Amino acid sequence: MTVAAATGWMLGLALLAGVALALLRARRWAAGRPARVDWLRGLLRLPRSYFVDLHHIVARDAYAARMHVAAAGGFVGAMLLVLVVHLLGFESRVLAWLLLGLLALMAIGAGFVLARRLGDRPARLSGGGFDRLPYSLFAFAFGFALLTLPDAGLASPYGWSSPLGLIGLALAAWGAVEMLAAMPVGPMKHAFAGALHLAWHPRFSRLGADRPVVGVAPTDLEGDKLGVETPADFAWNRLLSFAACVQCGRCEEACPAFAAGQPLNPKKLIQDLVRAMDGPGGDADYAGSPYPGREIGMAQGAPDAAIVGDGAMIHPDTLWSCTTCRACVQECPMMIEHVDAIVDLRRFQALERGAVPGKAPETLLELRQADTVSGRPLSARLDWAADLALPVLEEGESCDLLLWLGEGAFDLRNQRTLRALVRLLRAAEADFAVLGAEELDTGDLARRLGDDATFQGLARRNVGTLAKRSFKRIVTADPHVFNSLRNDYPAMGGDYEVVHHTQLLQELVASGRLVPAQREGGAAITYHDPCYLGRYNGETAAPRALLDAIGAERREMARSGMRSMCCGGGGGAPLTDVPGEARIPDLRMAQAAETGAGIVAVACPNCAVMLEGVVGDRPEVRDVAELLLEAVEGAA
Repeated sequence: MTVAAATGWMLGLALLAGVALALLRARRWAAGRPARVDWLRGLLRLPRSYFVDLHHIVARDAYAARMHVAAAGGFVGAMLLVLVVHLLGFESRVLAWLLLGLLALMAIGAGFVLARRLGDRPARLSGGGFDRLPYSLFAFAFGFALLTLPDAGLASPYGWSSPLGLIGLALAAWGAVEMLAAMPVGPMKHAFAGALHLAWHPRFSRLGADRPVVGVAPTDLEGDKLGVETPADFAWNRLLSFAACVQCGRCEEACPAFAAGQPLNPKKLIQDLVRAMDGPGGDADYAGSPYPGREIGMAQGAPDAAIVGDGAMIHPDTLWSCTTCRACVQECPMMIEHVDAIVDLRRFQALERGAVPGKAPETLLELRQADTVSGRPLSARLDWAADLALPVLEEGESCDLLLWLGEGAFDLRNQRTLRALVRLLRAAEADFAVLGAEELDTGDLARRLGDDATFQGLARRNVGTLAKRSFKRIVTADPHVFNSLRNDYPAMGGDYEVVHHTQLLQELVASGRLVPAQREGGAAITYHDPCYLGRYNGETAAPRALLDAIGAERREMARSGMRSMCCGGGGGAPLTDVPGEARIPDLRMAQAAETGAGIVAVACPNCAVMLEGVVGDRPEVRDVAELLLEAVEGAA
């Protein structure tokens, strides 16, 4: 048998084995719930999804980007030519030389992979099968290079039993088994599952969008099961998305709960979901960072077994440690939606089991009975503004701006922000009004805690109230309200133009309706980006534009903008109160102190409360509206 024929047989068998394993893997994903996908559109868009959407995220790590281009680009190109030259037997010296060039590129990429894993290896990287990946890449590249030398005219033809033939076939076979036959189950499975995941992404509208796509689909309250109990309760394309995880650990590195030593690691959570679907089995073979404070090897799971529980794959404390800040989603190079999975799991715990921990059950009860998180009567929402004579928008009336006060109206700290905002609106002669006692909580907290029934009830009533009034835009100083009304309410029948107070104030300054004085001296200011304003809604510029407009000496924290660190106040985390080694707001305030700024500017009531709760010597916490009001009154 000639070396070409032996190579062809080897490739053919590897490809057949890969297809067989891929079909077995697909059967496991198909066990999930049905999901609507546009099959053809997803496949047609795949090149752009991979080379544009995904690579924009990969490129944030310059080393990883170069490594990925060389290793993955070289492999994909070489694989195509290997099939043409060695499986189909297409003889061409030009193609052979091109194949050798791509194999060389692949070998360079393998060198990058090996250097990262043998050198100054980031703690976030998982080991296990991934540690043999660079050697598999080398074997594929060098094996097929040896087999291609005669086709390129660089060596005399030799048979498969010759020394070069045997070495080339052995190395090529090793590489083919790892890179082709075992692709659906081995260290390269992220490439196989990742491509399909991008084609049929659970949030397909996220791909190529000009702003984050974060709206949460409402639970079918008439369904057989509310939320996710077992792996098979996830939609099939979500199970597919979990399998796309490459275990790079970028989510782990970005997670505020993990940094604070709480028992959450987004990477392990996704891997636990994969292992549960592949079960029965446990997490003993997991080769990455564990959940802080929890040993590896104690969890067990199966496709039809409960995912959350004391002995299950995910401990309840892990589930409730999440602040839903989406830092993990923002950093994931495979565009996996960790937070959606967590919310689905919480829904079963909240709606089917009533197993919400800490002070959350009492808060949810207050929300159901009083329509406010604090339990305060709706009639008290304007108590803080008794001297401001706020106009209340009654049924049938209209205004330009409907000011949504939110739960901040019941908090002494955030009443200061609201008073500043009202004074600025009046200084700009804006036509605005409030709902007063007709304003219910938006239900955002209930939704993040998994109680979608309470969220839907509040949302429908709010939508009904707003339908009886006329306004152009809703403005709010609370990013959680902003996100809920803007992204979650459309699915409940309420589609509104919603702006955050910093966006509106920036408009008023830019149009000359507010004229601030320039700060002279004074403390430098660093701005803390709220997760629900930045990562959830893409707004990072307006607050900074306002600080620049007042002449502030602005200093950025190491983590800012879309990659800002959470204050710890989202997702109901202050209510579930899972202990860790440190407090998230303490970590964030330490990052602010590193800038040397004397003031931390905020634009969210939750952030204000969490950061002001940090004890000891720290920067002052001020809302952007308060700082702007000082400057406007100073100019006047």
